[in-house]
Amino acid sequence: MGKTKRPNAAAKLDQKSTKHQARQNKHNRRSLHQLKISDREQCDPGESSLASSETGAQSADFPLDLAMWDLEHCDPKKCSGRKLCRKGLVRTLRLNHKFNGIILSPIGTKCVAPEDKLIVEEHGIAVVDCSWAKLQETPFSRMKGDHPRLLPYLVAVNPINYGRPCKLSCVEAFAATFYITGFPTLAERLLSVFKWGSSFFSVNRELLEAYASCTTSAQVVAEQEKIMSQQREDSELNKLKDWSVIDPELEFCNPNRQVNVSSSSSSESDESDEDEEEGEDRKEFAEGPEDSGSEQEPDKEKEIEDGFAEESPHTFR
Repeated sequence: MGKTKRPNAAAKLDQKSTKHQARQNKHNRRSLHQLKISDREQCDPGESSLASSETGAQSADFPLDLAMWDLEHCDPKKCSGRKLCRKGLVRTLRLNHKFNGIILSPIGTKCVAPEDKLIVEEHGIAVVDCSWAKLQETPFSRMKGDHPRLLPYLVAVNPINYGRPCKLSCVEAFAATFYITGFPTLAERLLSVFKWGSSFFSVNRELLEAYASCTTSAQVVAEQEKIMSQQREDSELNKLKDWSVIDPELEFCNPNRQVNVSSSSSSESDESDEDEEEGEDRKEFAEGPEDSGSEQEPDKEKEIEDGFAEESPHTFR
């Protein structure tokens, strides 16, 4: 076997000089970029400061801390948590990073309640951005915190899980926690970022108000059981109801539109008035000839009697 040739000293020097030149070029490019940035700041310092601190300014405007563990299970274009991060309202957390505020997690043992208001006000809220289909793969144990919580029964209105109970998006979870703990204005502010955000309150307002009227987590759970039992009773009644019976008055009615009762009643009263007037006219018309005939009948009788007396020569004496 042939021996491999060892590189000589000249080759080693060439390699070292090449690496040094590459590092020098990289340093020159970096310094040139910094010079361009400084020149731009001197020309228009307001624009550059706005571009560099856009997310920081937006997050500073929001009074409470919002955080999220992003596991990248969702489509970034459809994820509400990603959109809030792009707006600078939510910051991302790494795994094994501890969060001191309320953590909305399926491994929580207590439910969010108004008694958590002080924790939210001091330390904020964090959510876990993961797919509902991959809960078994989610490392919840690596998301550390002292206050894990569950959300009570609510109905989702996001485009992905619309109408499904308890399958809320990140922004819906934030908004529900804010509303229950006594920050409804902050909840409305977060939902206003999305076109469908106002629908969350229109669907869940009664539930949120019921939970917000409680004090402790046990009371919230009891209120949730009350609401769910009422829904079960309503569903059983709907099953027993005979939906084949149709009201003939509503057969051609649109149930999504309110019936104008005042207009219908006024039209009915107008029709009844017209019928009464027609009836009176008919009655007068019918009574007119009868009265004239009744006045003429005695005269005719007299004329007949007189004529009979004149025509008959043989009268009774």
